[in-house]
Amino acid sequence: MKTVRSFFRFTIVKEILLGYLVMAGLIIAISVFSLVNLEKMNEINESIVRQDVQVIKTAEEMIDNIFEQEQYANRYRIFDSGEMLDLFRAKSMEFEKMVRNMRALAGRYAEQTDRLLSIHKEYGSLILNRPGAVDVKTYGAQVKQKQNELVSLIRGIAAEAESSHHRKLVRIEQIGAKAVRVAGILSVAGIVLSIGASLLITGSISRSVGKLKQATEEISTGKFDYTMNINRKNEFGDLSRSFMEMTQRLKRLEEMYLDASPLTYLPGGLAVEKEIRKRLEEGSRSAFCFADLDNFKAYNDRYGYTKGSEMIKASARLIEEIVKGPENFVGHIGGDDFVFIVATDLYRKTCDKVIARFDEMVRSFYDPDDIARGYITSKTRTGQESRFPVMTISIAVVINRPGRIRDPIQVGEIASELKAYAKSKPRSICVADRRCET
Repeated sequence: MKTVRSFFRFTIVKEILLGYLVMAGLIIAISVFSLVNLEKMNEINESIVRQDVQVIKTAEEMIDNIFEQEQYANRYRIFDSGEMLDLFRAKSMEFEKMVRNMRALAGRYAEQTDRLLSIHKEYGSLILNRPGAVDVKTYGAQVKQKQNELVSLIRGIAAEAESSHHRKLVRIEQIGAKAVRVAGILSVAGIVLSIGASLLITGSISRSVGKLKQATEEISTGKFDYTMNINRKNEFGDLSRSFMEMTQRLKRLEEMYLDASPLTYLPGGLAVEKEIRKRLEEGSRSAFCFADLDNFKAYNDRYGYTKGSEMIKASARLIEEIVKGPENFVGHIGGDDFVFIVATDLYRKTCDKVIARFDEMVRSFYDPDDIARGYITSKTRTGQESRFPVMTISIAVVINRPGRIRDPIQVGEIASELKAYAKSKPRSICVADRRCET
């Protein structure tokens, strides 16, 4: 009996051992729970990247393909060119291949893709086999109707993919929040249960849990660059590394979802502001170049959304090609506004090259008659008919010198003043603000 009582008596050694056992069990539970939830999040991430993002990208390519088909079809009808007919058929086959790929990416679009193939077949048949008794206006309306049906259906699929993307991001956030809550609860319980066993063990666990808690609070406010300094080679270290991998995935997904331009895929306004702020804080000798296409709205109204989008994409490619470099930066704020950042001693040469290349390129986007006249006719913002010259490009350059400019807002204000002056000139021009130079 005495031996039995001795066995069940809680000695210091047994209490410490119990504390270790409880802590070991809690650590295992935290690790398993976190890894299980990380696996769930990884599966959702892979679903976003492999399905939703690809479907959205494919939808954009399909819309571009439809308008390219229209261009080749128009040229075929006008010039009766076999080459244009072959190009139209090639684009048609490419479109059908993209439809099948979209269906393979996500089976839930089976009905829409079947409908797409059916309408596209009608669209191709209508273009290639124009009824002789139908007048040009009626025939054009029929072709446009089929084209609009295709574009509307594709955009519907893209919208559904965007919605799916958003729902998955919300699910990731919910899983992460739940993992953090449960991990915090288990960690606090471990501290409470082991506090009497060993101050050393309690202190170590308390510090680790405190860092995890601080990290979750920082990350929950959107600070994805926050770093947890848990370098211990145990379960908490593994959890820290897994957690940071998760936050980096979330950061990339958020940046992809919120900031990148869907037209040019260049960094958007948030990335531009961040890059400007970074260079200001570093005291970098940089030239912030704000490029704006003059008379773009009139061009867009005259030639249509498709040609306007092509103009924006071509301008983005041109600037990217000229400005490319490890220390340089190119961004697309939106519409016809671009930003590129280069070293101060390179801005003049870079801007001159952009202007020369743009002035050469832009002519190919106008009809020969409009180029010969030197202007197009369109409506102003007040609805009045007016003449608008061929597009030019205005570049406002803000020269940074350490300590002279405080923040990106000041850079934007200076750039606005410079652009207003540049736009008053009837040609492509680069205007630099040299007030900040020493």
